[in-house]
Amino acid sequence: MDKTLVAYFSASGVTEKLAKKLAQAVGGNLHEIVPETPYTKEDLNWMDKQSRSSKEMADRTSRPKIANRVEHMEEYDVVYIGFPVWWYREPSIIDTFMENEDLSGKVVIPFATSGGSPIGDAGKNMQQLDTGANVLAGKKLAAAMSVDELKEWSEEMMKKAQL
Repeated sequence: MDKTLVAYFSASGVTEKLAKKLAQAVGGNLHEIVPETPYTKEDLNWMDKQSRSSKEMADRTSRPKIANRVEHMEEYDVVYIGFPVWWYREPSIIDTFMENEDLSGKVVIPFATSGGSPIGDAGKNMQQLDTGANVLAGKKLAAAMSVDELKEWSEEMMKKAQL
């Protein structure tokens, strides 16, 4: 059996709840991607072009620092990476994660939460950041998905990855 990690960044707690259910569904370990500088409510105000998140997302080279690393990343074969959709893609902190962690040879499966925005090109973007990984397109998931529904979805993903 492949060793699985569910890594996630959650700004409001929605992605965290889904990540915990996904880890249960796949029998994987859980890792929260923690920003070195936590995001405040003001930082997350997407309507304010001067907010931290707006500035980060406007600059494709922005790489917010992460406070923690995955222990023993080399032990994992499959890595689910969860995040809220920001500006129709993955938040810049996910780009930091992709560049800082060695995902070579691993299957990476993005999953996202959103009130309405699709996951967009997050999988393609993430693949470009770590060309040694096999990054799937991923999917925006409903926050209310059950453990059983997540297990079924993960099995579909494993078939796509030919695992």
